[in-house]
Amino acid sequence: MPQTPHPAAVPIEAAASVLLLRDGPGGLEVFMVQRHDRSSVLGGAWVFPGGKVDLADAHPEVAPDADPAALALRLAEPDLPQSVALALHVAALREVFEECGVLFAHGASGATPGAWVARVHALCDEGRRLDAAMVEAGLEPQLLALHPFSRWITPERSVSFQGRRFDTRFFIAALPQGQTAAHDDHEAVASAWLAPREALQQYWDGRIALAPPQIMSLVHLAHASAQGDLAGLMEATRERGPYCVRPHVMDMPDGGKAMAYPGDPAHEVPERAMPGPLRLFVRGPGRFEPEGGFDGFWA
Repeated sequence: MPQTPHPAAVPIEAAASVLLLRDGPGGLEVFMVQRHDRSSVLGGAWVFPGGKVDLADAHPEVAPDADPAALALRLAEPDLPQSVALALHVAALREVFEECGVLFAHGASGATPGAWVARVHALCDEGRRLDAAMVEAGLEPQLLALHPFSRWITPERSVSFQGRRFDTRFFIAALPQGQTAAHDDHEAVASAWLAPREALQQYWDGRIALAPPQIMSLVHLAHASAQGDLAGLMEATRERGPYCVRPHVMDMPDGGKAMAYPGDPAHEVPERAMPGPLRLFVRGPGRFEPEGGFDGFWA
């Protein structure tokens, strides 16, 4: 019988995810997709578009719109190799195109954004890689439209990733004018624009499944929505830079588990990184709750 590898021996996979945002009638809205039930990661859960970084992301055919050294500084990781910083941004751009058909690009004078997307889709369907398709379509990437928001590193004692660990950089970005987001009907089987609080309410009511990074990111967006619009969130994000979260998983006296976040007395980082609860309790498979029930999200 094969043995499960020790958590410390599990390789950490680099990934990128995009919180695609717009201003709705009641405040901020974020685009979320539901993973296919057979997905190897978070099957059936609702997530932000994203995925693993590919080797090719570090060497795109299309020229970036920023010096790779500047991209590392945007990530608040000045010692990060420039090729990795570039790959993370390119992966974010690629994943949001592949999973919901939104392309952060400019060029092709005289063509509408919808025509750009259709042209690139057609080229990719013919077998082109996204970066090569963009070159052929006369487009340049807008990596700087993706703003580093946070970084989540799966703990060794993961409660939701079944033996896999990820180092995921989350970006926020405004839906480009003239484009429409829709799930790909392959990796994602459903999609919706949701107000962050509504997404959390649906999770609480058992209508959708969420993982802890998505829960806490939605809490952050809900707090931001209560204080202002998308432009305000973008400005605040640029001013503070991305925060890093390494959840601390601990055993509770009742036999259950909990995850402590920066600022919690049980966490090694004493300063709070984000708004919302400092601890989520595992109440069952796929169920993570703050102290105080639903109201605890707004602590």
